[in-house]
Amino acid sequence: MKKIFIGLSLACALVTLGSCEKELEQNPISTGSVPDFYKTAADFDQAMSSVYASLRGFPDREVVLSELRSDNMYAVSSIGSRDWDPVNNFSAALLVINPYVADAWAGNYSTIFRANTMLAQLAENGAVTGSLRTRYEGEAKFIRAFMYLDLVRKFGKVPVIDQPLIPQEVAKIPRGEVSAVYALIESDLRTAIANLPTAYTGTGVGPTSGVGRVTAGAAKGLLALMYLTKSGPTYGINGPGLNSNEYDKANTLLDEIIAGTGTARYALQSTYAGIFSPTAENNSEVIFDLQYISTGTGNLGSSFMNVVAPDGYYTSLGLPYSAGSVEIKPCSNDLNNVAYAATDTRRAVNIQQGYTNANVTDTRPFFKKYINVAAKGTSRTDWATNFIVMRYADILMMKAECEVRGIGGTAASAATRLTLLRTRAGQPALTNLTLESLMDERRREFAGENLRWNDLMRSGLALTTMNTWAQREDTPAPNNKIVRPITADLLLLPVPQVEFSSAPGLYEQNPGY
Repeated sequence: MKKIFIGLSLACALVTLGSCEKELEQNPISTGSVPDFYKTAADFDQAMSSVYASLRGFPDREVVLSELRSDNMYAVSSIGSRDWDPVNNFSAALLVINPYVADAWAGNYSTIFRANTMLAQLAENGAVTGSLRTRYEGEAKFIRAFMYLDLVRKFGKVPVIDQPLIPQEVAKIPRGEVSAVYALIESDLRTAIANLPTAYTGTGVGPTSGVGRVTAGAAKGLLALMYLTKSGPTYGINGPGLNSNEYDKANTLLDEIIAGTGTARYALQSTYAGIFSPTAENNSEVIFDLQYISTGTGNLGSSFMNVVAPDGYYTSLGLPYSAGSVEIKPCSNDLNNVAYAATDTRRAVNIQQGYTNANVTDTRPFFKKYINVAAKGTSRTDWATNFIVMRYADILMMKAECEVRGIGGTAASAATRLTLLRTRAGQPALTNLTLESLMDERRREFAGENLRWNDLMRSGLALTTMNTWAQREDTPAPNNKIVRPITADLLLLPVPQVEFSSAPGLYEQNPGY
């Protein structure tokens, strides 16, 4: 079966989809023309692959903007000042010009531009018809919705663009209200649910194959997550939470996934480590992941596992190349030493307890969940390691999230629902569950998967959790790096300065920046 690899080389080769990321430093949507490329079904399949391809760097920046930003990591650099320091420290002035923040805006809109181009051509061009055209529409709208959900959770109000535009047109579109962003996401995902198959069974190559393509189950899961996010508290900001109380809508979708109604029948893996084994990728627990392959060139491989681990660790594993990082981005003491019980098997899978290389020993813990020598390539950007965006355990926990709020069950039934996950981790069953204890359980289960910050935001625990944690983790000398108190205004990221420079007067900045 053909994989949909996240390959930048393909993306940049398609002149129809514009030039590469350098263009996006000037406008939310890159320049691009549509010459006579879309002539055959094979052309559309190549273009669809390019939409997937633009997601290649998504996990790399998410480690910093979601995991490092939360209480799961305390990553103050020890050698100079690094680009990730302002994210860790909530430094408002520096975040405006931070490259991770700029890349999140530009990278997401690059993908949106490609999805919009694909959708426009499907509407205007008769080269693809029938069920294949329908499915391509579902795939493109799913990916567009995925990018807009990421944008609204990071920035709040963002430009809502649903067609391919040139920079001069983009420069006239202001930030849309959060409700308008959600309206497009909901519409896109409803179409994706209707258009996408429950699974792919095609073999060989071409548009009938499907390893790595999105499914109706993935669309239902993402829409459920959108409803949970939208239902979260407002914090008094123009952020992702609208206090919309749509938990019942999320619950209905989650029940359908669990029952296998209109989706594949997903199942938990027997061991926690087995979920992330390179020999068991695309297993029954995976609902949506980004596909990578080692080719020897680094054009189709992954690199997100290098973001947190230092060169010395890779040398200690016998890998003959640099990880691209001279120092550890450590897990927090709170996660490593407090969150996990001594018998919890997830801790050893998720966290490396330092390393020794030659005569150098570093005892600081860091995430290693996806690091497996069996998936190594020829360089640090050539790993054959897929990144799991959503898995069945998340569906079960989102269902429990509805239940603790009294929707579709009770706190007791929510606790029972998590028994399989806790048993797999060597932990006793829970007798009851609160929203706070559920988020603690999610923290242990999904550590290193870039979910923690968004979990805190939608649960309403972001300010209390982060301020309490910062007081404990950041206060002892020589720390004292994090801006305190962390206020509601700092829960959103700023609109990058480069966007103000490219379209003067178009955007207003988020408060606090």
